[in-house]
Amino acid sequence: MQKSFFRIVLIVALVCVAELLSAQPGPPGGDPDNPVPITGIEYLIAAGAAFGAKKIYDKRKSK
Repeated sequence: MQKSFFRIVLIVALVCVAELLSAQPGPPGGDPDNPVPITGIEYLIAAGAAFGAKKIYDKRKSK
């Protein structure tokens, strides 16, 4: 009894998940009025550039 109930629940769950996964994607692109947000990599690049500039500034100042 326990195994058959588990199998039925598993089959129903798989059918429901398969239905959700088969949905069509939205249109390509996006809203042209919405600018692309700045992701984390741009912040890391800016921080690295600022850190490098400070190191160069400190090195030239000490000479």
